[in-house]
Amino acid sequence: MTSGAPHPIGAPLGEAFAGFGTDGVRGRVGEQVTPALALQLGYWCGQVLKAEGPVVIGMDSRSSGPMLAAALSAGLTAAGRQVWNLGLCPTPAVPLSVRRTGAAGGLMVSASHNPPHDNGIKVFGASGAKLPKVQQQAIEAGLRGDPIARDHGFAPIGTVHERPGLLLDYQNSLWQSVAGQRLDGCRIVLDLCWGSATACSEAVFRALGADVQVLHGTADGERINVGCGSTHLEPLRQAVMAGGAAMGFAFDGDADRMLAVDARGRVFDGDQILYLWGSALLEAGELPDRRLVATVMSNLGFERAWQAKGGLLERTAVGDQYVHQAMEELGAGLGGEQSGHILSAAHGMSGDGLLTALQVATLIQAKGYSLADWLDQSFEPYPQRLVNVTVSDRDRRTQWQQCEPLRQAVEQAEAAMGAEGRVLVRASGTEPLLRVMVEAASQADVDHWAQSLAQLADTQLNAA
Repeated sequence: MTSGAPHPIGAPLGEAFAGFGTDGVRGRVGEQVTPALALQLGYWCGQVLKAEGPVVIGMDSRSSGPMLAAALSAGLTAAGRQVWNLGLCPTPAVPLSVRRTGAAGGLMVSASHNPPHDNGIKVFGASGAKLPKVQQQAIEAGLRGDPIARDHGFAPIGTVHERPGLLLDYQNSLWQSVAGQRLDGCRIVLDLCWGSATACSEAVFRALGADVQVLHGTADGERINVGCGSTHLEPLRQAVMAGGAAMGFAFDGDADRMLAVDARGRVFDGDQILYLWGSALLEAGELPDRRLVATVMSNLGFERAWQAKGGLLERTAVGDQYVHQAMEELGAGLGGEQSGHILSAAHGMSGDGLLTALQVATLIQAKGYSLADWLDQSFEPYPQRLVNVTVSDRDRRTQWQQCEPLRQAVEQAEAAMGAEGRVLVRASGTEPLLRVMVEAASQADVDHWAQSLAQLADTQLNAA
């Protein structure tokens, strides 16, 4: 674009744009996430996604979703790109559609597990993977008005097409993933949290013969994630135990992650999924190098139990994009996060709560076990406590190590617990929170250090 020429989408956002977090752009609608941001983000995605083909857009059930999807579409068409709208869908339906149709990339309008007033935008490249850092930086440069990122002329105006049929391709891929295994007569509770999972989850499980009870089963953007889903498991626990179900699965707002509950109400988290699914692959000789990939949040009990099996556990930073990157570099077959994002190399390397739930359920059914039986065979987790401290100042939050009293207190805690414990303090990439996690062999140590470190963080980082 030549100097002084009018820009098709208006003035750049400048320093008002905070940049990509660990999972795209996310924040409160009307403040951090606005139609103006979505318009420009769509335009610069259209410039940076170099592959030919359309750009796929999906969204969760949030009330702000259609507004932001329309703004993204406007920006993409201003960049000359064709847009294919999936409508309401789980996040993994977007990268699957990108890979299967040869699209240039995809965008998912969702704030995942965040409350209804938030929203966000996840960006996928032509491979279906989250956009690499170098391309994220190119988009950020365009949004901030960096001349290096500017294009050199006006492109033809693109077009927008509705493609709800792509969701059927996603459903078919889920059925194909279980290779003919059935769930006939298995009583399962699904907590769809008023979100993306409402698009197809019940139909997928019923088609395999499961006896399904659904909680929070319609799309409701005003109630998505509120007191339900993978971040609020009590409704699922109560329903499973009251109804005599074999298991229950809870999804987050965009259904890219899942946590489970057994018949006794015990939680089956991402570490347990990795350990038991990994063990099944190990027994079948289908786990390359006996390796799993997890993050720094994964439990020490999991790591030590996996090593006792002769397995290798690689740890990454928090974020499924980092797990994905490590799996590709190492040739690993399975990886994921404690929060329930699970990636399988045999199933497209995309975090997918529905696929994970189907894999867990059919593996159990094939072995003649219950989820409770399977959990009894798993590892004993170390006590672990995570405390979230709200720190509105982004610089203080992301640079907490510069707070000398807090840094020294962390060192003191680590020294006191030695090899039997650890401390992890990190700024959330999706919310204005500092996460303080303490893990140790002793519950008393966990409670003491988690509470004292969180209180100190609050006092020091929120001081006037």
